[in-house]
Amino acid sequence: MKKYSILIVEDHSLTRFGLRTAFESDKNFVKIFEAANAKNGIALAQKEAVDAVIMDLGLPDMNGIEATKIIKEKRPSTKIIVLSSHEQEEDVLKSLHNGANAYCTKDIEPDKLIEITKSVLEGAAWFDPKVAGYVLKAAGQPNISPSEQDITTESKEISKQNDINLTAREKQVLALIVEGLTNNEIAQKLDVSINTTKAHVCNILQKLAVNDRTQAAIKALKDNLL
Repeated sequence: MKKYSILIVEDHSLTRFGLRTAFESDKNFVKIFEAANAKNGIALAQKEAVDAVIMDLGLPDMNGIEATKIIKEKRPSTKIIVLSSHEQEEDVLKSLHNGANAYCTKDIEPDKLIEITKSVLEGAAWFDPKVAGYVLKAAGQPNISPSEQDITTESKEISKQNDINLTAREKQVLALIVEGLTNNEIAQKLDVSINTTKAHVCNILQKLAVNDRTQAAIKALKDNLL
């Protein structure tokens, strides 16, 4: 059984307590740390080398979006799961652009959050259905903010430069990546070997000119590749 350490960055003590209690009920999470603000969260993430961070956006000292960026710069391997009541397109896009691996709204059930956290730790990306819609909608709007426009324009330019030509199977795999499935789950879903799945994922990342599954999912939504 895999063992993980996790950090909960949340300024509301009652919410922190509920999240800690939920994760303590799962034996995969053996070390659980807490921080009530971004500064302490950033320090703990680096000191304890945690595997994943549950990140609130509305923190008192620093926006969780900026905290996500700092943590990912210091420890790129740390997975960031945003858990927020914020649903604005700008918050969603900036969080993902700064390295978040998943974006969940606070009405999510604890068991579902734990399931998503495990899948992210295994390499998946996960987006609340609302978030996926926001990303797609923002990518197609001419009046989005300059920062979002830069992301969208850059993505489209790279697409043209690399002449993306996904096979039918690669599109199937990409669609499942967007849904947040792990390699093992994709292999089972498509009834292929895990090695075949990994090869498809590798090819997709190369063709999309991205570094990881999260970026691939964002690009698929923004460039309407599916």
